[in-house]
Amino acid sequence: MRVTFEPTAFENSFGPYQAVLSLNSGDTLCTTTLDSRGRDGDMVVRGRAPNPLTGPFYVEGAEPGDALAVDLLSIRPNRAYGYSSDAVAAHVVDATAVTDLPERGLAEWAIDQAANTARLSSPIPALAALELPLSPMLGCIGVAPPGGQTISSATSGSYGGNMDYRGIVAGTTLMLPVSEPGALLFVGDGHAVQGDGEIVGMGIEISMEVSLRVRVLKRLDIRCPRGISATSLFTLGNARPMEQALQHATTELLRWLANDYGLDARAASTLLGQCIAYDVGNVFDPAYTVAARIDRALLSR
Repeated sequence: MRVTFEPTAFENSFGPYQAVLSLNSGDTLCTTTLDSRGRDGDMVVRGRAPNPLTGPFYVEGAEPGDALAVDLLSIRPNRAYGYSSDAVAAHVVDATAVTDLPERGLAEWAIDQAANTARLSSPIPALAALELPLSPMLGCIGVAPPGGQTISSATSGSYGGNMDYRGIVAGTTLMLPVSEPGALLFVGDGHAVQGDGEIVGMGIEISMEVSLRVRVLKRLDIRCPRGISATSLFTLGNARPMEQALQHATTELLRWLANDYGLDARAASTLLGQCIAYDVGNVFDPAYTVAARIDRALLSR
């Protein structure tokens, strides 16, 4: 079934809140998200910063110990204005370079969906010709955390959250571990474009129209988010320091290869040793995100 939902209230945490809507496994949901400061497609403030979330959505049949698959069908900006920061975070450069960074300000962007581009509205001369192709993504997607916790939409964990991973785009399936009845799915924090790491603390922030399909995967034991893109399998580790995020992602990928592809620890280690790829997700917020990827073509052999 195809379900359209227009949100009227938004949460700023992932948690066991009252669901705004119930869905059946296999349903397609069409909804909207606010930008990270709470503005909608008409630039009306309808939520509060940071990262107001649409949801939660209760998925019938999802129980602790299951996984929720979210097929991202469409992620589209629904206005022509986006914004970002214009200063790299101090903690991503050498200490000796911090004093050279500019004071944090706002960069405003014109979004042209017909041309599929983003351009600075008032560029400095050096960036006057800068034109970026759009690559819409969701910075925030996740379910209720384990243990009845309520956790800010500014960070991430085993449940998903504010991962800011560039691979969470239309055409990707994300799998999330279910800890609460109904899973309680949230989405938000859309970016028209974003570089790896979100090192200025923002992508090009914008409100979105989102279409996704939910599927309950019964008794699928996953420990952190997994994803399937057109070309890769990937796992997402969310922790700090970054070394621990990498460890979580690598461990989950090893488990996936063992459970679904029959590769024992030696075979999986041999394969990943030469073929794994790592991507950096969020390095701005309290928990960092690292993605571990393997080419699906290798596994089809």
